[in-house]
Amino acid sequence: MTNAAEFMMLAQTPIWIGFVVFLRVAATTALLPGFGEQSVPLRIKIAVAIAFTLIVAFAIPASPPPFSLEVLVTLVLTETVSGVLLGLGVRLLILALQTAGSIAAQSTSLSQILGGAAIDPVPAIGYVLTVGAVALAVTAGLHVKAGMLIIHSYVLLPIGLFSPGNDVVEWGTAQIAHAFELAFVLAAPFVLISTLYNLTLGVINKAMPQLMVAFVGAPIITLGALFLLFLSAPPMLENWLSFLDHFMANPLGHKP
Repeated sequence: MTNAAEFMMLAQTPIWIGFVVFLRVAATTALLPGFGEQSVPLRIKIAVAIAFTLIVAFAIPASPPPFSLEVLVTLVLTETVSGVLLGLGVRLLILALQTAGSIAAQSTSLSQILGGAAIDPVPAIGYVLTVGAVALAVTAGLHVKAGMLIIHSYVLLPIGLFSPGNDVVEWGTAQIAHAFELAFVLAAPFVLISTLYNLTLGVINKAMPQLMVAFVGAPIITLGALFLLFLSAPPMLENWLSFLDHFMANPLGHKP
């Protein structure tokens, strides 16, 4: 009986550490691009969270406090909140890309094409950019960067401690501002082309009022937007990936 009791005590320690790590890992991976998409089945998400837990649990710099009911409640709250904050920081970059696609689509009259192809109602340009960004991130080693991010988060957000409210508000405001700034920067070429297009149509309409410039210009702006997307998508995704890498390396920092 003594040996059995000692064995159970030894087994409880890695199980307890794994459970505590799983709380933060599951909250983070549920919001990661690729791993946390709504199209991914729940069983796959749980399997991904367990796989990350097995990796992170052996690399955290500090062990959780001994098990007790009070400690359990505290850790469920603190670790889940910490994981959600990390996941939201990454998810904001996906939302920035979707916002850039929406701005570009609204500027170039392409907002209705393929609008319902994705689970989230995004225009065609935003859908193409989002799918390309997720594929690029996964190909560039998103799983490795995510694992390093979670391990590093235990230094920035220690186990069992709530982040100060003022710091969370300041960090969240900065991340949202950077996401909107990134969206406008990525969509800037489409906005400029749209502005020049509308100014040109206005001049032509003023010179020849009898000409139906809208029917003449609609195919031009559509073809021009698609050609501009073909040219600008690679640098847009490259810049987006640099923002993602910077956040993964320094989640509490600012834009690169």
